[in-house]
Amino acid sequence: MQEFFNGMADILEIDADKVVPGLKLGDYAWDSLAIISTIALADELFDQMLEGQALANCETLADVLALIAVKV
Repeated sequence: MQEFFNGMADILEIDADKVVPGLKLGDYAWDSLAIISTIALADELFDQMLEGQALANCETLADVLALIAVKV
């Protein structure tokens, strides 16, 4: 999971130590490019294709993790 958190830190352009489940995505660069990058990251690490609209509706990193867990 740490690899996912590190990837999300890169996507959101923040320090990796700030990436925790309670992270509010709207406080950072959670835009269409970040969503597409997150889709690619989940595909690479978990072999899962997440839906862009579902990610766009996520408010926290925990919401993103829940999408991944549902598909596991």
